[in-house]
Amino acid sequence: MTERFDCHHCEESLFGKKYILREDSPYCVACFEALYASTCEECGKPIGCDCKDLSYKDRHWHEACFQCFRCKSSLVDKPFAAKEDQLLCTDCYSHEYSSKCQECKKTIMPGTRKMEYKDSSWHETCFVCRRCQQPIGTKSFIPKDNQNFCVPCYEKQYALQCVQCQKPITTGGVTYREQPWHRECFVCTACKKPLSGQRFTSREEFPYCLSCFCDLYAKKCAGCTHPISGLGGTKYISFEERQWHNDCFNCKKCSLSLVGRGFLTERDDILCPDCGKDI
Repeated sequence: MTERFDCHHCEESLFGKKYILREDSPYCVACFEALYASTCEECGKPIGCDCKDLSYKDRHWHEACFQCFRCKSSLVDKPFAAKEDQLLCTDCYSHEYSSKCQECKKTIMPGTRKMEYKDSSWHETCFVCRRCQQPIGTKSFIPKDNQNFCVPCYEKQYALQCVQCQKPITTGGVTYREQPWHRECFVCTACKKPLSGQRFTSREEFPYCLSCFCDLYAKKCAGCTHPISGLGGTKYISFEERQWHNDCFNCKKCSLSLVGRGFLTERDDILCPDCGKDI
């Protein structure tokens, strides 16, 4: 007795008929298409066994239905782009959605590398330094007056030059006597310690930290022999080419403060009236 060979779904005999195997089970064409055939996104009809099934992101089309949403040209074996579930040929997509290059004003085609900055776009080969005309690519750049410069060209053309080292000042900097300095170059003339952010003074246009200025140029207190800077509101007494800190202007014998008082002198000593009455 001959063994039966039936459709796995409708159980009709498949002898002499076209059939399709799925997971080792045979199906007649009608059952297979009803159960497993994909539905075309364009026409809504099943994609039969005798048709090519073109798919993109879990969506399916007949070969004849796989076309541009705008111009209806075939997309088979052609590049395309998707926008809001619509498939578009590159020409239609570019016309509708692609940005224009800020430099050459031509469309930046889908899949083309581009550079973006402040809501503007460039072809990679059009995004160049205005001075040297070399592509900037992923290198750092500095915009100025709606033009872009690579860092070396910007420094050569626009950056201030430090009066000390003659190199460009790219960030920060210090201005002294209307001249620019790097912070690390603006130092005390004597000890070479940085003066940026510190109190300092000058002599003959050269900057000094307060310590060096006092050691080199300030007069010494006749009482404690320490320098009298005269800076920052320091109070001092001056008498006969000698100077004292206010706290040091005291009677030589009794140490009474003589600030605002009368006093007498004996040789180089300063005395209060009581201690000097026997002179």
